[in-house]
Amino acid sequence: MKTHHTLADIEELVAYAKKYRFINVHVLPSWVSTLAKMLKDVEGVYVGSPVGFPSGAQCTAIKLLEAQQLLQDGVEEMDIVMNVGRFKNREYAYVQDELKKIISIKDEGVLTKVIIEINTLTDDEMLKACELAIASGADFVKTGTGWVPGGANIERIRKIKEYCGTDIKIKAAGGIRTQEDFLALYEMGVERMGINTQSALQIVESFQK
Repeated sequence: MKTHHTLADIEELVAYAKKYRFINVHVLPSWVSTLAKMLKDVEGVYVGSPVGFPSGAQCTAIKLLEAQQLLQDGVEEMDIVMNVGRFKNREYAYVQDELKKIISIKDEGVLTKVIIEINTLTDDEMLKACELAIASGADFVKTGTGWVPGGANIERIRKIKEYCGTDIKIKAAGGIRTQEDFLALYEMGVERMGINTQSALQIVESFQK
């Protein structure tokens, strides 16, 4: 979901999710309570929203308040943007402590993902960020918000998958545009993919053809 999207856009996205059984619908935080009502009786399609979007640079207290509000509003999957600036400053204790605090307040059954924004990281930084995500207790490490320019990063995601093994699941996001991208990620064992609506529909339709 982008800055300018309205209720009509969310209704359209929910209709596609129901039709094609997309596992997750993601909206910006103020829309979570609305989306939760729309998906209340829809089994297998979950309410998603980010914490600290898009930069991850909010103060920890603010990110905690945001997470609490999302939980109150009915979120089922929280994608937490890691504080990339602090991370690149090698303030690893700060980053890990923040992630742990946010994850510790989640309700049972709510999934958490740590967004590490790999298009801003070197390979060594990328794997260190995965280490922190694993240590935080998150369910997934997510490669990006989709708001930082870059391609599908197939080979870099392969490195993440090899490094993480079975310690944490992977959600690839950003730049996934084709059936070839989708299949390459699926075949390497990536468990989730975040794909914009237009590209997701094109990929689904390419399989139907």
